[in-house]
Amino acid sequence: MKANIAVATVSGKAYYIIVSELKKKHVSFLSLTPNERIPIEIKVVITTEKERPLIKHERVLIFEDGMEPEALVNQAFRVVQGKERYGKIVIGVDPGGVFGLAVLADGKVVETENCFSVEETSDKIKSILENFKSDSATSISVKIGDGVLEYKDDLLQTLDKMLPSNVVLQSVREAGTNRYMSETKHRRGLRDIVSAVKIAGRNGHAFTRRKIDESNG
Repeated sequence: MKANIAVATVSGKAYYIIVSELKKKHVSFLSLTPNERIPIEIKVVITTEKERPLIKHERVLIFEDGMEPEALVNQAFRVVQGKERYGKIVIGVDPGGVFGLAVLADGKVVETENCFSVEETSDKIKSILENFKSDSATSISVKIGDGVLEYKDDLLQTLDKMLPSNVVLQSVREAGTNRYMSETKHRRGLRDIVSAVKIAGRNGHAFTRRKIDESNG
């Protein structure tokens, strides 16, 4: 797969943090020094503030100490897709002994994860939505599969208390989400992620939010 993102820095710390996040998301990228020629297929370059003047490209993202690399990589995704912002964010969750989690932004899978408890899953979802805050998405929803009712109910209750009231929570039927996945039957974590992607793409039953938006009193 040809890379559309370049990381151009000689800062060991910045390079490690940026590249670790890109690899975590299984994103192809090109490593360059700031003075190297940038191939025409590169749509966005990530560098540091100090090295920015050396980069000759129309789309450059700046990594700064202390910033969340996940948010920066999400922004790079948007540039590659030709978007200024995402309009619809959907997080699908397949609960169980291993929680499969998939994030779809305007219908495209941008992140997947395996978690191992309700607490870890809810904290991860909160972190993901924080990193998409700058998008001001018009629609944000979390869809949870109903395969294990105890986990589903516990996660819904936890997210209801934790997330802003504009986030729509849904319970989704899991029937059929494991179909045609014989190639992943021995890879439990991957199977849960594939199920989470399918759950994210389904319509579910809305969970009535009990959280009161503090801004409305």
